[in-house]
Amino acid sequence: MSQSQLTDDNLVINAAKATDETGFTFAEEIYPLSAPASIQSEGIGALRTHLIAQHLQDGRRSLAICGASSGVGTTFVATNLAAAFSLAGIRTLLVDANLRKPDVQKLITPSAEVKGLSDYLRDDSLGLYACVQENVIPNLSVMFAGDVVNNPQELLASRRFIEAMEDCIRDYEIVLVDTPAGNESADARRIAASLRYALIVGCRNVSFLSDLKTFSKELQSDRAKVIGTFLNDF
Repeated sequence: MSQSQLTDDNLVINAAKATDETGFTFAEEIYPLSAPASIQSEGIGALRTHLIAQHLQDGRRSLAICGASSGVGTTFVATNLAAAFSLAGIRTLLVDANLRKPDVQKLITPSAEVKGLSDYLRDDSLGLYACVQENVIPNLSVMFAGDVVNNPQELLASRRFIEAMEDCIRDYEIVLVDTPAGNESADARRIAASLRYALIVGCRNVSFLSDLKTFSKELQSDRAKVIGTFLNDF
């Protein structure tokens, strides 16, 4: 076992202890925490390595995780990638910006009700970081979606959302944002335009190449730079 593997194992042990202390439950599907030697964790680790070399080291600190259709695993990729970045010592913020069908809380579950993104966007009296759960595990903070709302497009297009993301990008080394399916609303396009960079998630036997190409063109037409596509086969 290499020294880097030893370091990762120690971080996983520490993260598990922090989870108990802070009252958050992590699903087994977050493989960098539950099974760091698994093929799933290796795949996420390879994506993290690529993003560090081709994204972070170029000074880019934001990334919208997008899917052309539902069921491709954007939440899975976003949460696993956030855990992998944090285990590498990178100060990470995971944001659930799916204000229609939020799923991050199914994988990272707080023990009590917390404020989230929709609460912040609807209530001018709330401070941004009153809606962020800091150090869920070392180096990982999470902004949950909050309550489901009936006007997500308007909230995500607001100046308050754009400024919130700008503040987060300044305060964290990487901000990962989970988004709704691209074929169900324009939310993902709005989010990606605000974040400026997008990673498209596809899934074997679910995604169609033509849909991925069309979605990529739509994101780019909104001036979001698509940095690549990740094939989720887990």
